[in-house]
Amino acid sequence: MDEPHYDVAVTKPATVCVGRDRELAELARRSAATHGADLIAIVGAPGIGKTMLLRRLTEQHPGAVWWAQAASWESEMSGAVLRQLFQEDVPADPAAAAGRIVDRITERANGFPALIVIDDAEHSDPASLHALATAARRHRDLPLLTVFAVTTRHPMVAELVSDELHLRGLEPAAVAELAALRGRVLHPAMVDVLTRHTRGNPRDALALLDELPASVWSRPASLLPAPAHVVAEVRGQLERCGPSSRALVEALAILGEDESLGVAACLADLDDPLGAIDEAAAAGLLAASPEYQPRLRNPLTRAAVVDLMGVRAASAAHRRAAEITNDPVRRLRHRVAATPLPDVELADDVDRLARERGAEGAWAEAARLFRDASRLTPDPLLRDDRLTRSVDALVAAGDCIGAAALMPAIESLRETALRNAVLAYLAILRGRAAEAEVRLGRAWNIVNAERDPETAALIAQRYVLHSLVRCRGDELVDWADRAISLAGDDSPAGLEAAAIRGLGLSASGQFRKASAAYDDLSSRIRHGAQAQRVTMGRGWLQLSQDDIDGARSSLEGAVAMAELGGSARITLWSLGWLARVQFLTGDWDRALHSVERGNALAASSGIVLATPLLAWTAAQVQALRGDWENAAAAVRAADAATQDYQLMQIPTLLARGQIAEAEADYAKVRRVLNPLTRMTSCTALYEPGLWPWADVLATALVVDGQLDTADAFLRRHEERARSHRSATARLRAARGRLFGARGDLPASRRAFDEALTLLDGLPLRYDLARVNFGYGQTLRRAGKRREADAMISTARELYVSLGAQTFVQRCERELKAGGLHQPRGPRAHVELTPQEEAVTSLVAQGLSNREVAAELYVSPKTVQYHLTRIYAKLGVRSRAELNALRR
Repeated sequence: MDEPHYDVAVTKPATVCVGRDRELAELARRSAATHGADLIAIVGAPGIGKTMLLRRLTEQHPGAVWWAQAASWESEMSGAVLRQLFQEDVPADPAAAAGRIVDRITERANGFPALIVIDDAEHSDPASLHALATAARRHRDLPLLTVFAVTTRHPMVAELVSDELHLRGLEPAAVAELAALRGRVLHPAMVDVLTRHTRGNPRDALALLDELPASVWSRPASLLPAPAHVVAEVRGQLERCGPSSRALVEALAILGEDESLGVAACLADLDDPLGAIDEAAAAGLLAASPEYQPRLRNPLTRAAVVDLMGVRAASAAHRRAAEITNDPVRRLRHRVAATPLPDVELADDVDRLARERGAEGAWAEAARLFRDASRLTPDPLLRDDRLTRSVDALVAAGDCIGAAALMPAIESLRETALRNAVLAYLAILRGRAAEAEVRLGRAWNIVNAERDPETAALIAQRYVLHSLVRCRGDELVDWADRAISLAGDDSPAGLEAAAIRGLGLSASGQFRKASAAYDDLSSRIRHGAQAQRVTMGRGWLQLSQDDIDGARSSLEGAVAMAELGGSARITLWSLGWLARVQFLTGDWDRALHSVERGNALAASSGIVLATPLLAWTAAQVQALRGDWENAAAAVRAADAATQDYQLMQIPTLLARGQIAEAEADYAKVRRVLNPLTRMTSCTALYEPGLWPWADVLATALVVDGQLDTADAFLRRHEERARSHRSATARLRAARGRLFGARGDLPASRRAFDEALTLLDGLPLRYDLARVNFGYGQTLRRAGKRREADAMISTARELYVSLGAQTFVQRCERELKAGGLHQPRGPRAHVELTPQEEAVTSLVAQGLSNREVAAELYVSPKTVQYHLTRIYAKLGVRSRAELNALRR
């Protein structure tokens, strides 16, 4: 008799199917189709999650479900799958068997399509497959979906199905969710390691999560082994190989993917490796690879092969590999892998290479080399020094997570200048200014610059970064000059200090010197990871000086260099400033994409310094688009980061202030941005190209009627912005509003016209829209409705092109209040003026008199005057009655 159909979700907990929402939705869509029969295949490697996906599908399917799991020993038994499906014997004839299938489906029809699932379908007997295909082809109107799950593309199944869905490895987010289900909360860096090692295979990831101790998962630098089931599988595959193919497989595992077949054949002592390749491939150990470049199937296979070789054999193979490889870096790597005990000479060689790689800016590789040198060093003081340098290199590479995992070991060491400098470096990248200040001070007090200029230069370079994020340009330049003097122009500390020095010059108002410094650096450093620092610094400077196209080119180049071994910290700053460039030029979707990339990198690296900068752009775009929820979420993300540094506080305040401006809440704008007036001792605030806040605050003061305060405030900032084109334009527009509020329309016109002239030729679409909008509001208040209409219409077109719906709506209200563009159609029998209509509409939305005044750019007294006339015309006595009338 038929297997009873039951609601699985009621009788037992739902199957957990992580990371397959898209595939599950597609299968659910297909299984819900009522237009006829269909057959599809799900293709995926063992352990990829096919069974879990199909079990979840059957649990949520409302119609009748039949399930079978084909077995290899039944593949020659005619009708084996059908008997398992329907729990009864079926006719041998495919047509008769198809009729029996249709009968069973019809008997169980409940108004929903039926679902048949065959797991491990590559083992299905041909008779069952023919019967299922015949049922689908002869009864095309039958509401039935048949799903075959196969490990590889099966010829017979492929011939029957109409489509194939291929399951790939899980993304890191899904792997993190799997780990959480096993009670392990992994940092994104460790998630990435596990995802790459297992290629996102759920079964392999879960096995490692179960088999390895908790200590492994707290160290992103850990080398993960293969899970036990993979080791067992690889053992069986190696047993099917002869001596030659086994030797080749072991050679490939020792060498990795960097070496050629020639070196692998030499290590395996094979004159002709082709036969060995064929045999290893037939055993399932090698992946298909063109041009005689055999590769092991995946990282887990390599780990399993090395494990099965044993420590002694693997060490001997590494020694032999060091003798035959031509590359000095690989040779050293093999020597380290072959040496389990301290070795002074080898440790010195590794340390020397680590310093060379650090000088080139390849800090991630330098960190691994310093760690290897530390392990091989017998002298305890030197061993500690090299371990400390390993952590320093990790921080320089932007791997704060890996560095933090080693912090307990570093903090347990005796206090040295280097140790304090390293701990200060990590504190800076975590946004902890007070801790960094204390540790840098202790480091500088301890170090003897004459005896140890290298460490002194390192500390000075950390002071450079510390001064940068404190927005202290003069201090930055002083420390940069010290670092360069102590270490030389070509040292890692000297180069990094020089790459930031130009930003200190710019923040101090020495723009020409800053530009010349970057020209010199760019001519000297054209390649490698250090070039990324110079390119990012130049882009930062170009943005501050209105070279928007140059800034975009430089910052995009710095982001691209991340793929060539660049620093995560430098990439983060590049993405943060690139997002600002994209925002200013109106490329808002790309700006949000840059923010998304930056946030992901910040999460995986543990660097929080640039988080507020990224959040500023996200908050401003979302607020202008009217997405208040996501705008608030961006500000919360900025708040979540420790904000001891001015370079973190400023963008957070700007994000809040510009959300308030988008809301037309100018009182809130003043409250939020006023703290910036007390931070003007920070020279970076004199760079109005980076921090466009002064005109926003000045406008809020004008709207609030604080005209003398606005005048004095503008005078200070106009003097500082004289050499900056876009900043002067923004301030002239704010001055135009002030003149308009004082009734001096000719002066107001001149100020706004100067602003528009300054912006002409610059690709700053957002600034252009704001100036036109402010110009139009001022003209309308002065009674120049026709001219106001033209300016606000221009602003509206710009805002529409940007997608700034918040200001599009404000422009439309301004146009309506102006009375020249009234919508045609029936009106109420009581005539309100355009201004009264605008006031009524805003009051009906629940706005206060002050909020209506800010929105329409009039005084609260004017709003109350209009309300009094509106009440009289409409015969109402209160806002509540007005709201009720307008509904």
